[in-house]
Amino acid sequence: MNGVRAVVIGASAGGVTALFKVLGALPAGFALPVVCVLHLPDDRDSQLAEVLQRRLHRPVCEARDKESLRPGQIYVAGPGYHLSVERDFTLSLSQEPPLHYSRPAIDYLFMSAADAYGAGLLGMLLTGANEDGAAGLAYIKNSGGRTIVQDPRDAQVALMPEAALALHQPDHILTLSGIEQLLAALESSAC
Repeated sequence: MNGVRAVVIGASAGGVTALFKVLGALPAGFALPVVCVLHLPDDRDSQLAEVLQRRLHRPVCEARDKESLRPGQIYVAGPGYHLSVERDFTLSLSQEPPLHYSRPAIDYLFMSAADAYGAGLLGMLLTGANEDGAAGLAYIKNSGGRTIVQDPRDAQVALMPEAALALHQPDHILTLSGIEQLLAALESSAC
């Protein structure tokens, strides 16, 4: 997977546990930005960034508008705003209507990141209970990027991975353990 310059991850139901597993295996010197959208209730503050940072012992922050993507940083979308990546590799927050009943929506992140990074993007869709992210993952693939779908049999909720598989053939269909191993290997091939 040479040439990957950024990683985007989408998940919904069961996603916090999946993120712990997938991101917990990143090597200490992992130097790619990772941007995550997890469906969150938009009626309260999210503690996701703090929880991930404590568990992973890595730099994790809630994405802020106009913030430049930094190597090795993990960004998570906050509640109530769509998160996208601009062509100048900064983050953008917006309040367009919910997509798939979700704001933040995974498709917004995936499509904008594909426009910014093209073939340099690795997109990953994990466990979840709706179809958000399926079209965005196919868009990443059609833009030259690489795609991974969590094996539906391994997912806590299989609907999201199944929706992605119905739209396109990803580069990899992996269990969370397989995704862990691929990400760990990705860093050594990128250097």
